[in-house]
Amino acid sequence: MIRPWKLNIEINTSDTTPVYLQIVEGIIEAIKTKRLNQGLLLPSSRVLSTQLKVNRNTVVKALDLLVAEEWLVAKERKGYFISNQLPNQYSADSKKMEKVARELEPSKMLLSFDDGLPDTKIAPVDELAKAYRQILARKARWKTLGISDPRGNNDLRKSIAQMLSLNRGVQFSTEQIFIARGSQMAAYLVAHCILQKGDIVAVENPGYKPIWASMKTAGADILPVPVDECGIKVSVLEELLKSNSIKAIYVTPHHQFPTTVSLSLPRRLKLIELSNRYGFTIIEDDYDHEFHFGIRPILPIGSLQHIENYVYLGTFSKIVAPALRIGFLATSISLANKVAELRKIIDGQGDVIMEQAVYQLIQDGNIKRHIKRAIIFYKAKRDFFEKLLVKYLGEKVSFIKPEGGLAFWLVPKVSIDIFEIAKKLEAQGIGIITPDKFSFSAPINGFRIGYASLSEKQLKEGVIALSKLL
Repeated sequence: MIRPWKLNIEINTSDTTPVYLQIVEGIIEAIKTKRLNQGLLLPSSRVLSTQLKVNRNTVVKALDLLVAEEWLVAKERKGYFISNQLPNQYSADSKKMEKVARELEPSKMLLSFDDGLPDTKIAPVDELAKAYRQILARKARWKTLGISDPRGNNDLRKSIAQMLSLNRGVQFSTEQIFIARGSQMAAYLVAHCILQKGDIVAVENPGYKPIWASMKTAGADILPVPVDECGIKVSVLEELLKSNSIKAIYVTPHHQFPTTVSLSLPRRLKLIELSNRYGFTIIEDDYDHEFHFGIRPILPIGSLQHIENYVYLGTFSKIVAPALRIGFLATSISLANKVAELRKIIDGQGDVIMEQAVYQLIQDGNIKRHIKRAIIFYKAKRDFFEKLLVKYLGEKVSFIKPEGGLAFWLVPKVSIDIFEIAKKLEAQGIGIITPDKFSFSAPINGFRIGYASLSEKQLKEGVIALSKLL
């Protein structure tokens, strides 16, 4: 394919129109006047940048925009071609082009307050890599790479059962443990095993919407129950049970997501009593049990006696790193077997090597040592972040210093438009999660600020920027 010798596009540096849009308009004009014919191969971005005497990134931005608007077609290892099917509108709308260009650009966030992710810089990556290599180097590695139990590695399940018994007071056998690719997958599988179309699932409001979506895909209807400083309002749930046949309830009682409050003991006991009386299943998501900075963490609901219908969700993603997709559930043997059968349909087995590597980390004591270091690290960062909030936002927001978890819940003291503030922060390269991401219908007045994954410098910059807008 012959390329044109040279594209004559005049760049006016004194024009207010961005250079990349001038290139876009110049190419479109050349197509309209038939100087560039359909199917023609354009000069490479490197050649174009030299011809036009502009930065190559500017040229690439212009070409990508023309592809998005269907003026060009990009072919791998060949280049950019004039499209054989040009857009119906033979015009270059500058405002529209700029809008499309913004959508194409990668995020330029300088810092982003997430919902409580761990700091990957302290993850035991070297230990995990070493365990991974050791497993692959074993003489019997051919067995390692074969088909395994859909419930997950037996040794890992056994060690999780021991951990739950010793550290969390929850008694489960190895047969009652199921390993999934993250707790989100575990929740999805449980939902599709216990729910049918039209079933009702009660949830905390505000709460964790991705799990709600799992319930909805199983055909369930979501029934929100409000949360206060003592956790989900069990008294409201009791009233709802009088007129609704609730099949399950999803709760995060240790550090409620997103408000960080803990479910009080009287409410835990009442929740169990209601579950046994009405026959609904309690699905407890203990997503960050390890990160508790008080004397000792509050034990799961499942550690209390006489609970009949119960599913416990946990994860290693918070302990090690979000990219490590190892979660687990613990429940009755019959439900664990149903989950395993469903898993076979969509995913014959989990990540066999990673499961063995995590088991190796547990056996070698690396997970335990990492958790000890992480608690000290995150507690210090939590205390530092609290001081920032008191100094810069003390008169503007209310918050309770969380006893655990990797985030704070901030409630503005006066009525504000959090969405407008989020938009202004984004313009400064700072991201926050707006309350609609947690709310059932009308956005709640508050926002969750994760502190663990950011440096102290970033935390200070973000809090000061937020303070100026509140």
